[in-house]
Amino acid sequence: MQDSARATETLRQGKDVDWKAATTHAFTRELSDGTLPEHKMRWYLQQDYQFVDGFVRLLASAIAYAPSLADSVPAAQFLAVITGPENTYFLRAMDALGTEPSNDAAPATRAFQDLMAGAAASGRYGNMLAVLVVAEWVYLTWANPENPPHETLPFWFAEWITLHAGEGFEGVVEYLRGQLDKVWPTLDADAQAEATRLFHRAIELERDFFDAAYAA
Repeated sequence: MQDSARATETLRQGKDVDWKAATTHAFTRELSDGTLPEHKMRWYLQQDYQFVDGFVRLLASAIAYAPSLADSVPAAQFLAVITGPENTYFLRAMDALGTEPSNDAAPATRAFQDLMAGAAASGRYGNMLAVLVVAEWVYLTWANPENPPHETLPFWFAEWITLHAGEGFEGVVEYLRGQLDKVWPTLDADAQAEATRLFHRAIELERDFFDAAYAA
């Protein structure tokens, strides 16, 4: 299937301005070239780590609602990455930067937490995929051009890039997009409208979160 014919590409194009703002943000550009101030990265890590619980629940819900075992296996494998290497990265990076996990959620953090919780609670596979696709596709889009990271970057920058780039992560994003592309024609008009709203709201919130991190 040509990319232009994919449902996920049509959905992305519907929020193109916010998408481009999120995927070419000054926060990620400075992270990638090593000029991002450490206090901004500390804020970002403390806030982003608060997404892990909700993301795990959302991904687990998608696994439960997947149409078949074959459809669920890649998500289950990705779940192990989130709860393993990515979780460990957060703890190591915060420790190295002299901070620790926090439950004090910023408005942008709470908004995305609410979006994930709502998608998980909806019981609709399309809604869950809409949020998951954006959450991972945005990161692949900004990180892949920066991979491999410059060898002089400290690990709290470099590993955040490598966790969201390369063949393995490309496969995750392609799997999630493929699932939403496949299920899209089976959704009625109301379900498509709801999934579209969640997809677009997720893009807006990704931009809002990077804005908040950069202003920290």
